Amino acid sequence: MTKKILVLGAGLVSRPLVHYLTGREGLEVTVATRTVAKAEALVAGRGRGKALSLDVNDMAALERQVAAHDISVSLLPATEHVRVARLCLAHDRHMATTSYISPEMRALDGEAKARGLSFVNECGVDPGIDHMSAMRVINGAKAKGGKVVAFRSYCGGLPAPEANTNPIGYKFSWAPRGVLVAAMNPARYLKDGELVEIPGSELFAAPEMVEVKGAGRFEGYPNRDSLGYIDMYGLKGVRTMFRGTLRNLGHCETWYRWVKLGLFAREPRTDLKGLTRAGFMRTFADGKKGDLKQAIAARMGVAADAPAVAKLAWLGMFDETPLPSPDGGNVDVMAAAMLEKCAFAPGERDMLVMQHEFAIEYAGGRSEKVFSSLVDYGIPNGDSSMARTVSLPVAIATRMILGGEIRERGVIAPVMPAVYEPILKELETMGITFEERTA
Repeated sequence: MTKKILVLGAGLVSRPLVHYLTGREGLEVTVATRTVAKAEALVAGRGRGKALSLDVNDMAALERQVAAHDISVSLLPATEHVRVARLCLAHDRHMATTSYISPEMRALDGEAKARGLSFVNECGVDPGIDHMSAMRVINGAKAKGGKVVAFRSYCGGLPAPEANTNPIGYKFSWAPRGVLVAAMNPARYLKDGELVEIPGSELFAAPEMVEVKGAGRFEGYPNRDSLGYIDMYGLKGVRTMFRGTLRNLGHCETWYRWVKLGLFAREPRTDLKGLTRAGFMRTFADGKKGDLKQAIAARMGVAADAPAVAKLAWLGMFDETPLPSPDGGNVDVMAAAMLEKCAFAPGERDMLVMQHEFAIEYAGGRSEKVFSSLVDYGIPNGDSSMARTVSLPVAIATRMILGGEIRERGVIAPVMPAVYEPILKELETMGITFEERTA
């Protein structure tokens, strides 16, 4: 019997998922998005795929589509997932996403279990592959009688070395606004038994240097709340629990200054109409006249020739270019400017770097340090590494749900062997492979 899949969204990471699912017999895929041309491009030449124009804010239309399919894969912004999930509950349909499990999504766990439904979340790359690869090592250590006493994990989506050609040291392989909004997230982690809490304004204040075999040296800074993963990973009693993001050297100093200045603030502004980029920057200059760069440098507490100022100049933020839209907040202005200047050129590759570090203790006083790392590159003129590593895990999970291979019910993340082992094994056939070494 043919199973029907509704894919909501046709953004930068959608294509590998759509191509994977439309390549499987017994599956039919409907890609629904407001701009139907994007969906049509994804399903072009795919006999088991079709495109649909859908405004997800039209609840009646969204409900009809959810009801008409066996599972909904939400690639929408994370804030939209719970709306989709509630419709799935109303019509006894499964769901899958790549996003973090929000408290609102977690609250649906009991009802999803009662209805025999699987709502798989955190099944992308970070979160997703990070969970799966970490759990493989953790469970392997437990099977040998070991106890993980420290866990550190890092992940970063970056331009490949030969594509790292701009002063920012970064190019966008997924939604620019999402990258910038994440730069304001507070973080919590455990270090040597002590709780460390970092406000969003200080996220980039003290990066660590992280060496990844086969990839090089990076800056690492904390990523959200690491404490919730102590229970998820079964690491009760762990002394260090840290999840971080990797960026190229020099990134954190610049972004620290930009965050402090307020360039990534999300609050909508009503005074952007008619402004140029220079006019926009002038609003941060405390009313100072004269040289704009010097005024901004003074506000950031740096010299006029500091990297944080030079990179703003390279982005064109001191030019008389009109803002593209009078709507949104500071983050939207910056996202538009960065997307324009920090996009991948045709034929350029991105790079996904992930590394876990485990300190493991055994009876008798023996200990070891285990590293598990992934370095993956995009395909020139093809799918980016970010697209593949985000969307292929959830594509595989979707197939497994419909095929009865995932029997866990409720709101789940891929931390059970029955879920992560098949996904990791299939990803390896696609070249997405972790290297493990012991020190």
